[in-house]
Amino acid sequence: MARLKERYKKEIAPLLIKKYGYKNLMEAPRVVKIVLNIGLGESLANAKAMEAAEKDLSTIAGQHPVVTKAKKSIAAFKLRAGVPIGMMVTLRDKRMYEFLDKLVSVVLPRIRDFQGIARDAFDGQGNYTLGMKEQIVFPEIEYDKVDKTRGLEITIVTTAKTDEDGRRLLEAIGMPFKKN
Repeated sequence: MARLKERYKKEIAPLLIKKYGYKNLMEAPRVVKIVLNIGLGESLANAKAMEAAEKDLSTIAGQHPVVTKAKKSIAAFKLRAGVPIGMMVTLRDKRMYEFLDKLVSVVLPRIRDFQGIARDAFDGQGNYTLGMKEQIVFPEIEYDKVDKTRGLEITIVTTAKTDEDGRRLLEAIGMPFKKN
C-alpha cells in the first residue's frame, strides 16, 4: 500500500473527523484523482515536441499519456479542429498517492527560491490546480536529455464540497501553502 494512503487512513482522516466535526469517514474529504496536463502549442511548428513531451510525461506519471486535440479552429493561432495540442494523464489510487507523496516531499522542495504554493488556486468545489514552470524539478527527468523545458499543470481533484475543506485536506497531507 502507498505510504500516503496508509497515513491518510490511520492519521489524516481521523484528524479531519475529530478537528472539523465530520460525522463519519465517508464525509471527510479525500483525494479522488490527479490530472497532469501539458499544453503543446509548439507542436504545430515542431513535430518532435509531441514525442519529447510524451516521454517526459510518461516518465513523471508512470503511465502512458493521452493526446488532447483542439476542439475548434482558431485562425489567429493557425489552429484547426482535431489537431493534437497537448497531453494529459489521470492518476488514481496507488499511483495517485505515490505521485502526491513525491510531489509534497521531493518535488516542491526542489523548486528554486520556493516560498510555498498559492492558497487561492482552488476552483470553488475544493479542487486545487498547481502550475509548474518546468518539468526538470522531478527527480526522474534527466536534465541532460531534456530538449526544452515545458510547463506542467497538476490538478488535484477531491471530494471536498468547499475550498476551505479542500485546503484543510491538502494541509493535513502536507502541502506547503504560503503563509498569510
